Amino acid sequence: MQENKKELWQVVKFTLFSISAGIIQVGAFALLEIFIKDYWIPYLISLLLSILWNFTLNRRYTFRSAANVPVAMAKILGFYVVFTPLSTYLGDLAEAHGGNDFLILVITMLANFVLEFLFCKLVVYRGKEDTLQK
Repeated sequence: MQENKKELWQVVKFTLFSISAGIIQVGAFALLEIFIKDYWIPYLISLLLSILWNFTLNRRYTFRSAANVPVAMAKILGFYVVFTPLSTYLGDLAEAHGGNDFLILVITMLANFVLEFLFCKLVVYRGKEDTLQK
């Protein structure tokens, strides 16, 4: 029962930090969209900002991991080496076919949320959770 409670609390924290990263991403995207009309440039810049924010908070507070930061960040980079080109291409394709930029962004962010949590839990911090000293 205690393990289930811990897992649920991790999901809650990851969700809250992801919401804050989402706010950063949407805000940056909205500002950049004023000046840059191509979907992919504002998307990539705003995604990078949200990744850095989310990684920092989740490593420290959600997974409480003392895992080697460069190694953990390299694993996250590996995730985004696959996710970013795919989501950028599909988002650009959807926009070219009349999709609303912000709807595309929200759908992409939801996919990113679920996939990144699973990747962090099962790959990045596997066996290294709760190793951070208080």
